[in-house]
Amino acid sequence: MTLVSHKRASFDFEILDTFEAGISLLGTEVKSVRNHQGKLEGSHVVIRGGEAFLLGVSIPAFQKANAPKDYDPERTRKLLLSKKEIDLLDQKSNQAGLTIVPTKLYNAGRNIKVEIALVRGKKKHDKREVIKKRDTERDIARSLKM
Repeated sequence: MTLVSHKRASFDFEILDTFEAGISLLGTEVKSVRNHQGKLEGSHVVIRGGEAFLLGVSIPAFQKANAPKDYDPERTRKLLLSKKEIDLLDQKSNQAGLTIVPTKLYNAGRNIKVEIALVRGKKKHDKREVIKKRDTERDIARSLKM
């Protein structure tokens, strides 16, 4: 079940490949994500020292009164991936124009997983084509309905 999603990811980026990763969260963050709170927009994944980290994800504390005083909702979170996956992502993300972004946070049994995608940014004219195609499909559906 999807808990938090990056709604504009498929519009802003061309998704080339997706991966499933575990994410290291605090207890208040887990409760907050299960409550569908959080924001993936503007976040990305970096690989440093053979480890993957998630930057820019905003997950508020479940209860602000019970959160630690120094709690940062946009702190860097470690991703749990195998060595092979990290090496593959590192090689591909070093190619020109490719980056790694999270697309959704979801439940996998009791665990919370993050789906990350290797993406290439779309140009403005590509986005216009998507909008035009969506509008024409909507018009066709309307005309068939009548």
